[in-house]
Formats: sequence, structure tokens, C-alpha cells
Amino acid sequence: MPVETRNAEFPDLGAMANIYNQGIEERIATFESDEKSTKDIEHWLNSGFPVVVALQDGEVVAFAASFPYSARVCYRGIGEFSVYVNRESRGSGIGTTVMEALIREAKKHGIWKLVSRVFVENASSRKMLRNLGFREVGIYEKHAQLDKVWKDVVIVEYLILENIN
Repeated sequence: MPVETRNAEFPDLGAMANIYNQGIEERIATFESDEKSTKDIEHWLNSGFPVVVALQDGEVVAFAASFPYSARVCYRGIGEFSVYVNRESRGSGIGTTVMEALIREAKKHGIWKLVSRVFVENASSRKMLRNLGFREVGIYEKHAQLDKVWKDVVIVEYLILENIN
């Protein structure tokens, strides 16, 4: 089935919250532990940073969102990101497609680097990001607790601008 990507819109928030809540429920991709509503995530669309969705048959099946990395002016061009794919659509390449769209939009917004943290055991996300050209920079040990268990995360980065000196 063909996949379409576009910038996220407010009517997409319900599907985005549902997909995000799958990740929260499964405990494989986020330290968040409480279900999120559309109200909880609507600020993503007002951040000035790109948020994109992937659609199949007009339905949102994945999203990739970026956020300011820091309030400091010197880091204004760095975006933190998250990517989530609907449970039924995982393994189909849609995560790659939506991340490629996020990278294109980030470049249009003047973002020169995307960064994130991925659970060390999340092998599928790590593989996808490596295949896209993300570099694993290092590991934050015992970065935070999820369900009272300390978790390590891999730091990843992608340099969008090719000629940074």
C-alpha cells in the first residue's frame, strides 16, 4: 500500500495520541508511563519545529516529531525527535519513510542536527536509524527509571547540513 507523508495537522492529534499510547503501553520506546490525550500533545504542533505524519488509505499510521533541544540560542538549530509507528504497521518501512520526511522538513526549518535517545534494547529502532545515517554517539547509563527499573539509552545524532565546519 502506498504511504503518503505530510506535515501534521490538529485533526491528526487523536491518531498520534493513540500511536504514542501504544508505545507507552509496550514500554519499548519512551520513559513516559501515563497515557496521553490529544490535549497533552497538541503543543507539539505549536513548537515551531516540524512534526510529520505517514498515512495509508488516509489514516495516520506513524508520526515523527521534533522539538527544541535547548532554550539556549546557540542550540536553536538542533532538534530532538521521536518516531512512533502504529503497532499493525511496524516492520513495513513506514518508520523510515516518516523519518525521511522529518529530515526533509527539519532542513527546511534550518535545523542542522537531529538528536534522540533510544533504549539500548530497541534493536529495530536502532537499526532503522543507522540505516538512515544516524550515528550512535554513546550510551547514557541509568538515564531514568521506567517501572522502577533503571534504563540505559543510546544517544543518536544525524547531521543534516553536509558542510558544517
